[in-house]
This record gives sequence, C-alpha cells and structure tokens, in this order.
Amino acid sequence: MVIKNEPAYLKAVEKLKQDQEFINSEKRRFEEMGLNSEQIKMAIEPLLSFHEQLKAEVEYYEKIKRGSFNPIYKFTDIGKTLIAYRIYLGMTQAQLASKLGVSESQVSRDERHEYYGATTEKIETVMEAMGMKATISIEIDGELGA
Repeated sequence: MVIKNEPAYLKAVEKLKQDQEFINSEKRRFEEMGLNSEQIKMAIEPLLSFHEQLKAEVEYYEKIKRGSFNPIYKFTDIGKTLIAYRIYLGMTQAQLASKLGVSESQVSRDERHEYYGATTEKIETVMEAMGMKATISIEIDGELGA
C-alpha cells in the first residue's frame, strides 16, 4: 500500500496506534499464558511485520511531505516520484486531473499502477502540469563498459 493522500495518512497513523496497543496486549496475554520470551517473539512476529511495513509507509509519506525525494535509478521508478511530488505540492488527484483535462478516475488509475506502461509523452504532460523538470544522467555500468 502506498499512502497517496492526507486522509489515508491519518488513517494509517491511527492504525499504527491501534496495532501497537494490540501488539502490547497480545504480549501480555502470551506472558499470562506462560510463554517464554522466544515463544512470544515468534507469536507476535507476523503482527510486527505488518506494523513495520505500515510504519515505513507512514515515514515515506512524511518524508515526501517535507520535500525529500529518493533519486530515480530506473525509469520504472518515475511513477512513484510523480505521486510523491503531487503529494508534496498538496495537490489532490482531482486538481491534477483538472490540469491534465482528464477524469479524476484516470489519475487514480494511473497512480494505482504507478504510471506503469505510461508513454514518455504522458509522463512529460504530468510533470509539466505539476511544474516539474527532469534531468537525466546516463552512465556506463563499469561491468558492461569493460
């Protein structure tokens, strides 16, 4: 799951709180059952895994809201950056759709698939609508260039 808007972010933050409370209650329950620390750790591992995954998504959303973006190393990663930049601008999917002259459902669909398979023209149009510019640096891989 990628958090794409403020309501989803707030919902995820609340879920993190609820999950932490549930994890703590499960630890206490397992202790009362007489399980040792290793058994408790194994029992709550799946809960912790989902919790950490959601926590990472929340942290990523907070990072992009601050304007901190990861570099793009593969063209297939550009979709995630387009979504991140829209969030950073505080632009809704509806506002982007309006600028592009398409339906909000089209933008939602594009973002759900992280612009996978989009043409370079479409990517450029989306970037222009958000005031983005790209600089591409092409390097030769040391292994391939040798």
